[in-house]
Amino acid sequence: MRRNDREITDKEAIAAFLSAEQILRVAFYDDGDIYIVPVNYGYCEENGRICFYFHGAKAGRKYTLAQKKPRVGFEIDGGYALLPAETGCGHSAKYQSVIGNGTLQTVTDPDERMKGFACIMKQATGKAEWEYSPAVLEKTAVFRLDAEHLTCKAKSGSPE
Repeated sequence: MRRNDREITDKEAIAAFLSAEQILRVAFYDDGDIYIVPVNYGYCEENGRICFYFHGAKAGRKYTLAQKKPRVGFEIDGGYALLPAETGCGHSAKYQSVIGNGTLQTVTDPDERMKGFACIMKQATGKAEWEYSPAVLEKTAVFRLDAEHLTCKAKSGSPE
């Protein structure tokens, strides 16, 4: 990270940020192409490691790439606010972001699939306990992204 003064290493601060946001962008490498897709997510920490759950159709580019190219990058950002100045180049912004990479897998274990759905719904609604239509569950893929490397960065204050 170029700006070490902006790095956030406090695990509780990172957890608070991850809990507050809603969109995870997953970047796949597709034979010379980069494919980035925004997804709703839920996250959890297991044995000191962060993993993210998200869902999607059991077909399409995201699903195919998850099977074929499971190494991915990811990004979450939030807290953006323009910090105005008297000159164009003086403007800046405050923000917080997490970037990283990891390995993606399609979850097939029924118990872990339900854990993934609960995690996603808790992130989106604050409530983990929901009933699901068996027909919808059957046609929905659940993905788990195990973060192998993750950094968090924030900028606050006034324009530089």
